[in-house]
Formats: sequence, structure tokens, C-alpha cells
Amino acid sequence: MAAPYKILIFGASYGSLLAIKLQLAGHSVKLVCLPAEAELINREGARVRMPVKGRDGLVELDSRKLPGKLSADGPGAVKPADYDLVALAMQEPQYRSPGVRELLDAVARSRVPCMSIMNMPPLPYLARIPGIAVDACRPCYTDPAVWDSFEPALMTLCSPDPQASRPPEEKVNVLQVRLPTNFKSARFESGAHTAILRRLEADIEAARFDTGAGRIELPVKLKVHDSVFVPLAKWAMLMAGNYRCITREGMRPIRETVHSDLAASRTVYDWVVKLCKSLGADEKDLVPFEKYAAAAQGLTGPSSAARALFGGAPYIERVDRLVQAVAAQKGMRCDAVDEVVALVDSRLEANRRKAA
Repeated sequence: MAAPYKILIFGASYGSLLAIKLQLAGHSVKLVCLPAEAELINREGARVRMPVKGRDGLVELDSRKLPGKLSADGPGAVKPADYDLVALAMQEPQYRSPGVRELLDAVARSRVPCMSIMNMPPLPYLARIPGIAVDACRPCYTDPAVWDSFEPALMTLCSPDPQASRPPEEKVNVLQVRLPTNFKSARFESGAHTAILRRLEADIEAARFDTGAGRIELPVKLKVHDSVFVPLAKWAMLMAGNYRCITREGMRPIRETVHSDLAASRTVYDWVVKLCKSLGADEKDLVPFEKYAAAAQGLTGPSSAARALFGGAPYIERVDRLVQAVAAQKGMRCDAVDEVVALVDSRLEANRRKAA
């Protein structure tokens, strides 16, 4: 049997979902997080709860009882060259934080292949998409300079389709999955690096969880695609749902956002799909609106972007601005997207003034 991979994951919140799936498949995972988080995870393990089709309630995975290894550390204690793959699961503004930015730069210099599972594609990944003027997209990023050391060939993007969050009443080592869909990754340029992803895909697919009453298959798989456009399918979902949770009056749940005016949601969704196709995406790379709208029925809370914005965050991931900027390069614009961008700009400006 081949030796397990060693995988480094930035971020212990959403990152613990990928981590626990990799650990169940027998691999060794290190989470990079805040000191208090690392101490708790190392002492009490990471817990991920998810719904499983045909079963009542949630299945809980406890990292202390799984076959692979999972541990956590602060950014200063990690050497990227010790790992086979790095995954980026923090929100885009966090990469400018002291300690994190230095580790990110060390990852770039180590030349270890890197898979982002952020909503915001790292700038080096955009450079892999023909027809995007990457320099024109730099203002959409909190600190674009943190990506400058990366080679595009060593960066890939994985769409963070599964929806999960930390229950506010629980400790920070607990993550609850709301929508157990799949991670969808584009291949690397290198066949050898893509082979790492293919093996992880196969190992996660083959893994079974012992409930004590039998071994069961769990949802949330890793799917690897040849097309660089597959992870961009998330853009239409974000613009039709997540960012439109943000209104002048406050935030609203994703389900309400999408379904209170289904025609308006479809208009935005279809416009973003058209943009992705103008870049070179194929119909099969993208997700039909009907499938997204059905999934949105289960999203009964506001998006993380909306929660952060109305929680006073001075910076959030600006996929809205990125979509607007890429569309402008193609001579496309959408009133609903422009309105969202203006709303977020205004709210962030107020948050920064308040924080100053």
C-alpha cells in the first residue's frame, strides 16, 4: 500500500471538513490556525457533523477515532517543504495577516503544489484562465501582493460547494455541514501533481466510516476535473445567492434571496454563466440554475460574506468585484451585480470608519 500523503491546510474552520475526509481516507493532515484553536484541536480533536442520506440526525466524525492523523499548529511552527500538498481554506482577507502571509510566501518558495478551496480564486489561478487580464483584477483583492511569489502552474482551485459552519453554541473544534455536496477541483498543469489529487479522490471515494453498527459511505467527496473552468461554476451561485443576501436593510437567508424572486435570481445566475462561457467554459463545466435553486432551499441562513459584513468586518472576500471586473474585460455588465458591489463597498467603508 502506498504511503499516506502529508497535507497542510490553512484554516481550521472550513478546512476541518476537507481535513476530516482526508483523515478518514488514511492521510496525515496539519491544520494551520490560531493558537487557542490549535490547542483545543490537539487536545480534544476536530469534530465534523454531517447529514447522511437515509439516516436520521447527524453523523459525527471525531478525528481522534479515525485512521489517519490530524494535528494543528500556528503558522510559525510549520515548514511547507515537509508536505506533499497545501490546501488554502481561509477566507481571502486572512492571508495578509502577520504570520500567515510569511507562511504563504514560504509555500510559494517551497514549490509544493497548492489547492485553494476559497470562494475567491487566488491571482495565480486566474493566470491559468485564457483571456483574463490578471493585473486588472488586482484591486479586487485585500492584498494582491501576497500571491506574487506563486507560479500559476503550482496553483489549482477547488470549488467549496459543501456548505458548513461552526455552530455558535459549540466549541471552535466543531463544524456542522448543512449542504453535503462535493469539492470540485481543477487539475494542476503537471500530471504528477494532478496524480496526487486523483489518488486523494480515489481514497476518499473508497473510505467508509464505522458507526459501531456497520461501515457506511459518507457524503462530501473530492472530484477532480480536467477543465480549469469547473470551479468557476460557484461564481453564478455566489452572485445569485450569497452576495444578494446583502440588502440596504440588512441581510437575509440564501433561500429567501433566491426564491423570493426566482426570475431575478435566474437573470443574475444566467448572466454569470454567460460570462464563464465567454471565457471558454463549456456547458458541462457549469451547474444548471434549477439544480442550484433546489440546493438553495436548504440554505436557511445568510451567507458567510453577509454575516461578516454585518458583523463589522473591515474586509471580506470580494468575488462580487472580481466578477464585475472580469465581465468588464469582456464588455459585459449587469445592473444587479453593480448594485451588489456598490452596497458592499458602502458597508465596508462604514465598517472601516467605525474600526478606525
